[in-house]
Amino acid sequence: MKITVWTKSNCSQCTMTKRHMTRMGLEYVEADLETSPEQLEKFKDAGFLQAPIVVLGNGGRTWAGFRPDLIDELAAE
Repeated sequence: MKITVWTKSNCSQCTMTKRHMTRMGLEYVEADLETSPEQLEKFKDAGFLQAPIVVLGNGGRTWAGFRPDLIDELAAE
């Protein structure tokens, strides 16, 4: 499953999310919210107001913020 982690610079929750995913053996692609204003607006319109924003698959399950519980769930699948 493709995992995309949308991040911002100087974001501690983004750093913690990436570290935890790496620790759990999950591979992900990092994308920059600051260089993708159109995508940022789409996320805001969908109600996501904090970084990081994690997207599973192509527009599948999505969450915002550091969620170690959801990362652990992914690693267990």
